[in-house]
Amino acid sequence: MNTINNAVLNQVNQTTQNAQVASNSQEMRDNFMTLLVTQLRNQDPLNPMENNEMTSQLAQINTVSGIESLNDTMQNINGQMEAAKNMQASALIGRAVLVPGDRLLVGGEVGDVTPFGLELSAPAENVTVNIYNASGMLVKRMDVGAVGSGPQSFSWDGVMDDGNQAPAGSYNFTVEATNGDQAVTSQRFNYAQVIAVTMGQDGPRLDLGGILEPVRLEDVRQII
Repeated sequence: MNTINNAVLNQVNQTTQNAQVASNSQEMRDNFMTLLVTQLRNQDPLNPMENNEMTSQLAQINTVSGIESLNDTMQNINGQMEAAKNMQASALIGRAVLVPGDRLLVGGEVGDVTPFGLELSAPAENVTVNIYNASGMLVKRMDVGAVGSGPQSFSWDGVMDDGNQAPAGSYNFTVEATNGDQAVTSQRFNYAQVIAVTMGQDGPRLDLGGILEPVRLEDVRQII
């Protein structure tokens, strides 16, 4: 294989010794082309560079160009995805959603209770929802029976176990889920209304009116 002598290498190094290492594909292509032209100019006429050597080096340049085009394409796709997420988040303003949490709100009228949700890691034969008042006292045990995996939404009529209507205020709930003798893990979701959307470095955040912390669009399990 034809090699570059020290004089040629010194010439190339002399022109680039004060430059920083190439930080983008354009600089890399320039360096490739500089090296290739220098080789052609300084090659031994009696032992010229073989075609396969030139083809190989040109292929390397094309590879760099292809990587740059791929990066540009990926950046465009990412930009389009971010724009779509922003539009989707903005469309939720004024809508009610289920997001991670364990809160229930009871209003002043009968049956005026916010819905809630849960997501099981696997189907469960028996699921019970325990509802507690602000003092931590159990006021209602809801037997909801068998529940499949995935997000599910439920409602409480506000009637406590003693038959009285629950006073207006904030309540919390827990979930007990079993399949035979095995416990099934669950995640809880509470009702919230999207007031506004803010844009952060990690994407759009849904403002839930200050009652709950802003959440990501990916945290929404159901739109009510």
